[in-house]
Order: sequence, then structure tokens, then C-alpha cells
Amino acid sequence: MLKSQLPHYSALEPLNYVNPSLFLLTHAKPLLPLRSGPQRQSPKQNLYSHRLRLPARPAVVKASSVASSTEKPLSVKVLVTVQRALGTGLYLERGLDDIADLFGKSLVVELVSAEVDPVTGLEKATIRHYAHKEDAEGDEITYEADFKIPPDFGVIGAIFVENEHHKEMYVKDIVLEGHPIGPLHFVCSSWVNEKDLPDSKRVFFTTKSYLPSNTPEGLKKLREEELKALRGNGVGKRESHERIYDYDVYNDLGDPNKNLEYKRPVLGGKPFPYPRRCRTGRPRASRDPVSESRSLDNYVPRDEAFSALKQATFNASSLNSVLNGLIPALESVSTDNDIRFPHFPAIDDLFDNGVPLPPSKGGWKLATLLPRIIDTIVDSAEDILRFHPPETFDRDKFFWFRDEEFARQTLAGLNPYSLRLVTEWPLKSKLDPAVYGPPESEITGKIIEQQIRGFMTLDEALRKKRLFILDYHDLLLPYVAKVRKLKGTTLYGSRTLFFLHSDSTLKPLAIELTRPPIDGKPQWKKVFTPFWDATSVWLWRIAKAHVLAHDSGYHQLVSHWLRTHCCVEPYIIASNRQLSAMHPIYRLLHPHFRYTMEINALARQALINANGIIETSFSPGKYSMEFSSVAYKEQWQFNLEALPADLINRGLAVEDPNAPHGLKLTIEDYPFANDGLILWDAIKDWATEYVNYYYPDPSLVKSDEELQAWWTEIRTEGHADKKDEPWWPVLNTPEDLISIVSTIMWVTSGHHAAVNFGQYSFGGYFPNRPSIARINVPVEEKNKEKWEYFVKKPENVLLETFPTQLQATKVTAVLNILSSHSPDEEYMGKDMEQAWADEPFIKGAFEKFSGRLKELEGIIDKRNADPSLKNRYGAGVAPYELLKPESEPGVTGKGVPYSISI
Repeated sequence: MLKSQLPHYSALEPLNYVNPSLFLLTHAKPLLPLRSGPQRQSPKQNLYSHRLRLPARPAVVKASSVASSTEKPLSVKVLVTVQRALGTGLYLERGLDDIADLFGKSLVVELVSAEVDPVTGLEKATIRHYAHKEDAEGDEITYEADFKIPPDFGVIGAIFVENEHHKEMYVKDIVLEGHPIGPLHFVCSSWVNEKDLPDSKRVFFTTKSYLPSNTPEGLKKLREEELKALRGNGVGKRESHERIYDYDVYNDLGDPNKNLEYKRPVLGGKPFPYPRRCRTGRPRASRDPVSESRSLDNYVPRDEAFSALKQATFNASSLNSVLNGLIPALESVSTDNDIRFPHFPAIDDLFDNGVPLPPSKGGWKLATLLPRIIDTIVDSAEDILRFHPPETFDRDKFFWFRDEEFARQTLAGLNPYSLRLVTEWPLKSKLDPAVYGPPESEITGKIIEQQIRGFMTLDEALRKKRLFILDYHDLLLPYVAKVRKLKGTTLYGSRTLFFLHSDSTLKPLAIELTRPPIDGKPQWKKVFTPFWDATSVWLWRIAKAHVLAHDSGYHQLVSHWLRTHCCVEPYIIASNRQLSAMHPIYRLLHPHFRYTMEINALARQALINANGIIETSFSPGKYSMEFSSVAYKEQWQFNLEALPADLINRGLAVEDPNAPHGLKLTIEDYPFANDGLILWDAIKDWATEYVNYYYPDPSLVKSDEELQAWWTEIRTEGHADKKDEPWWPVLNTPEDLISIVSTIMWVTSGHHAAVNFGQYSFGGYFPNRPSIARINVPVEEKNKEKWEYFVKKPENVLLETFPTQLQATKVTAVLNILSSHSPDEEYMGKDMEQAWADEPFIKGAFEKFSGRLKELEGIIDKRNADPSLKNRYGAGVAPYELLKPESEPGVTGKGVPYSISI
């Protein structure tokens, strides 16, 4: 809301009705232009602006002077809860602000009627008063204001809050007490700028939700103006205090000004299609005109930044401490970045003895900032990086070694999104054979039948849906030559085949690694199988390490980053630009969007950036983000992001109206799918009741201009590179809307939880999921010396294939933080939004939804205790709990928050 959209008149001056034109010339504050930054127009320009744009209301009425000839004014109390912001303990003007608080001159509250004047048809005059600081307990401060509301004022639909402090304030909520229909709630959860900056005067609406067509007349202009302010004008550098949402391409991942080696291609547009991110407006890099310059201040709209409470909890601060403190410390003590672990007991030392860290600089200690993973040895006051053993490793130190566990984790592990049913035989690449060599796979029917001998023939296995594949062949093969030019890493295209037993367990059958024609050498491909002679067994283990590195890279870049963090950001931008805060769909989705833009900005700064953690420690190195763009182009479709559609698309389920959830799973004991479908059904049923309540007439969906603009903008701007795809759902009916919002709600909650909060459990002991493979398999080239070394020391070759000590330690630290829940985590279905609680039908629907999630907790516990479900129960097997709705703080391997906040 623009600061001076309404006339600004002191509540201390007596005021009766005045002529609007005379009021403008004598009392109005200048109207701020639609522009970025704190600049103001000249007085002459402002006066002219007022003449062009008359205020929405004729006057601001002093609260104490309201009178009525027939009825008494209504006495109400407004309570404004403000949360202390970090870093506001001492500042230059603090004394002035304390004095203003003492005299009750620091916060102005203004009541807005939802009705218009029946005579003039104009919005009614607002009622304005200072709020006095009444109470300060812990991190919260309460301001109070007493109002007398005239009988003809009508329903209160909004409140203005104006901050007269010299520092911004975080307004948590506002409650109006004394109203005949009960307390009125205004959920703010928003930063209000300090005086003399735009947005120091903000509008907040009640929790009553309205479609645009049902908006009370007195609130229509405010609704429109607030959205207009949030869209901005698309130019200029965004400042940290602004709330403007706009789109841009990913042109800020590189840092060519620092080093031309850090130049990276723009993601978004041709040739690398990509979702859009939030526009920051930073200037272009001086050494590369297509790249945006980098800054430590990575703009996100002010209300997308972590709240004061979130800032104070360990997740946000810990991730910063790891990226900006711990990792530089580890790099400073590493004498050789290429040193491998000398033996497996040295890997165990990460959990037993830890890694000594250099003395902390600047008077702070990493052990204080990261108490969960860093210990301090009392005798020497030395900081030691020591990890807690992941549950998988704690239950069975050799879990990672077993083929059965390798297969089980495709169904109940960190990346349950890649396994597909084999529907065509023989396997064949779709890449250009003139560039990449013969397309036919070397995995023949003979090899498969040799592995499944005694069970069935190949034809039977295909017909009975018993063959499954992890297929990273065509996605990775174009990057093999590029990646092999990088130091300390290698790459293949890969295929891995599995056979489904009747008890729903999978047996690995074969791994194929492929190198395309490179450096004058022809295509090379090799099939590895789990034979029983020593040489074949070790080659199989090394081939598995390569496949796991491929799966780790795909998981991190596609299943995790692309499909959740990255593809969700356009939904958030479009929601804030096109859906009013009082729109019911905005209020349904808003909990699913909290803090995602902030964590995405942090990722662009230090995780997915040039020479960041992903590039230096994961396959495919510096081409990682470019690779995720290729996956977006080839694989991502909005209509396949819903869980049932995803399962059907991968051949893991077929539609069956007689089966639970309307789907028959191809693999009955598929923990991710079984738990996920219960969660999906609960989400969709909650969305169905919610949408049908607000759209009782199907025509309301098509006629809702905000909703239609929102969906159009998601497709044409947020995902502009796919705007013409035929698979985008239409939005004409409530059923269409239910499907769309259910998909978004699932991706931000269940999908993200399934691929995020198990990262430390499955990747903390890195041999289970090496993030990168560093050397070629020993049979690729005929090198007598290397072959003899492999025959004599196969364990050493496996250790050399694994990440280096520095890579593994850095990745383990980051995975530990990314897998953690904050103490203030907002779990789906646990706490009810005030807007839902204030609408009885919606409150009942949410309570039903919450109850179903509590039932899911018990169902998951029961399943994990069932010996017949071998993919989630067994000797040394960690239970599958990633979709268990609630969790304790820390690394737990369970818990489904509403949003992507870490």
C-alpha cells in the first residue's frame, strides 16, 4: 500500500467534515510515486499528483471527536503485537524512539470501513489514533489504542499501521476487541518500514476472505492498490526494505568479475530453458554483460525474509555458519584438496574422533554457532568437527555394502523419484548416434536371463512388470566429455536394471556404463553384474559407486532443487503479484510458501553458485546447473508433479477405481508411494472442501480475474520457456483449481520432505551415496599398471573413486544442516491459520485434515513394525519415516513442514 494513498491528518487536531479539495491543499502529505527507493517527488509535483488522484476517503477523523446524535459510539481496543527484530538493540536514534514510545507517538493505527458512504458512494473517512506501548514480554511488544467508532461506520475491513520509529518493525498480528461480533483478527506477519521510507504505512485486511467479485465496496481500491504496489514497475535495483515481486532469469550463478573461470551460462530462455527467479535489479557484471553482478545482499521481498523468530533459530544461522565459517575453516587446514581417505576406519573417524579445526577468528567460536556438530575439547579449547552417526549407519555399519540395500533405497531412500518400469526392449538410446555412438544397450536378454535364472524368462519378466530401471544414460552422456576435462572427476552415462521379487524386494541385475566417442576414441560401454568371483564383485562395487554418484547428483539437482525449490518460486511470485492477501486461494497457499524465496536466495549465493558446494562436490561439477536445465527441458511437466500422475508416468502405478487411492501400485511394498498417497489424499480432500466452499458456483472460477491472472502468469512468465506446452491444465472449474492447488501443496510439503529430510540419514555416511566419482573404472582403458594395482588393492581403487576427504567432510556438514528441523518448524496440519479458524466451515475442514495426518502417524508406525513389509522392516533396516507428519527439532529423518524453508 502506498504510504499516502489516504489523507494523513494528525489525530491531535480537532477535525470535522471538510471539503476534500480544501483538505488536499491544506493538510495532505505528499503522495509517493510508484518507484523504487526512498526518493520523493518535489512539493510541486506532489501537489499536482494530488489534484490528479483524489484520495479514496474525504478525511481522516480524530477518534476522540466522533459523535452521533442518536446512538452511542462503540468503544473498541486495538492490540498490536510487534516482535523485536534482531539487531535493533542499539542504534543512533534509539533514544528518540524510546521517548516516542514513552509519549505514545511511535505507532499510528487507522481503522478502515469496508463500506462506502450511501450518499456520496465514496469510501468512508478512516479513524486514526496513536497506539501506546503497553507491555513488553520476551521478544514481543504490545501496543494499544482505544477507539470510539460511530454507529454508521460499518464493518471494519482493514487497518493501517504507520511506523514512526527510526527502525523497521515486525508486526505479528493485530486484534480488535470490543466488537459486537467478537474479536477481529488481522494476521500481519510482516515488516513495516521505518519513517521516511516507503511502506512505513501499511494496510492489513481482516481474516475474512473475499473473491474479487465479492470484495466490499470500501476495500476494492485498497485491494487493487496493494497488488499494484507489490508488482512494482520492473525497473531499478531492488532495495532490502522493498516488497516488490518480479521475474528474472538465472543470470547470477556465475561470478565473472571475480574470475572468468566462474562465468556461467544464463538459465532461462534459449538455449537453457529454466523457471524464473525473483528479480533483484543488480547491475550487470563488468566482465560479462549477460551476467548479473553478485552481492552478499541478495534481495528478496521483505516479507519473504526470515521472521525475527526464524532468524533466531538454528537452521538459518547454522547454514550460514557452515557455508561462511566452517567450510572456509576446513579448506584452510586442508594441505591437499585431492587427498582421499586412506582406509575405511578413517571414514569412521568423522564420527568417532572428528576433525580438528583451526582457531576461530574474530572472537567467535564455531562450536558456539554449531553446537550439534562441533565439540570443544575442554583441555585445549580446540574445536573438533565431529558428526553424530546417521541412523542407517548406527543400525548397521555395513548397510551401504549390501546390494539389497542399494535396491531398497530406490523405493524407501532419499531419491524415490527415479525408478521406472521397463516397458520397451531392447533398451535403446534416443541420442544422435552420429555424435554419441551406437544407441543399442549392451544389456542383452541373455545377461538378464542369466541373472533371473530360476525365476522366469525375460519375456515373462517384461509381461509381468518385473523389470525396473534407473536410467541416467541419455541425460548424462552429453556431459561426459565436458566433465572429464575437469580436474579430479569423471562421468559416464549409466543404466541400472532391477528385478522385482514376489515379496516386493528388488534385486540388482546389471549396470551399464557408457563413454561416448571422445578424443578420437570410439564409444566404450561395459556391463557389470553381481557375479561371485572376486574380480567381478569388486568391479560391480566400483560400478555401483558410479551409479550412486549419478543418483546423488540427479537427486540434488533435479528431484530436490529443480522440482521443489526452483519450480515453486514462480508460484510464490505470481501469488503475491496477482492474488490479494484477502483472496481465499492466497490464504490457502501462503503457508506453503513461507521462507522459500529466502532459502533459494541463500542457495544461489553459496550452494548452487559457481565454485559452490554443488559444483565442487557433486556430479557433474561445473555443469551441474546447466544439467538441471536440460532435465527441466526434457522431463518437467506441471501435470506430472502430482504424486498419482508421477507414479503412473513412471509405470509404478495404474489407475484402478477399486484400489485404495484409485491406484494399483506395480510394487506393493513401495514405502514412499504408500505413505505418500495417504498424505496426497488428505491434501486433496482438504483442498476440495476449501475450494468448493469459496466457489459454490463453478462459473466463479472462470470469472475470478485475480485467479485467472495468477494462473496465466505462472505459465507465461514464471515458466515462460514452457508457456506453449499442451499439457498445462486449464483453469475453468473448481475441479481444475483443486487439482492445481493440490499439486502445489504436495510439492512444497510431501515431495520436498521426502527428498530433503533424509539427506543426512542416507548421505551422512558417504560411501552409501558418494556425491561424486573421481576416477574411471579400471577396465575402461587397457593399462597394465592400473590393472595390477586394482587386482592387488581393489579397496584402494574404490576409495579413490569416492569423494576426497575435503569433499566428503564439506558435504556431510551441509547435509546435516539441510536435514534439520528448526524448533519453530511449521508442520502441515498442526497449527491452524487464523483465517481458517475464523470461518467455521473451513475450521471444521482443517480439523478433519489435521486428524487424518495424525492417523497417518500411526499408520506409518504400524507399517514400520510389520515384518512382511521387507522394504521398511528388517535386521539393521532403518524405518521409513520421511512422510511422518510431525517431528522433534534436529536431524530426525521425519516431519513434513508446510513449506520449503531449508
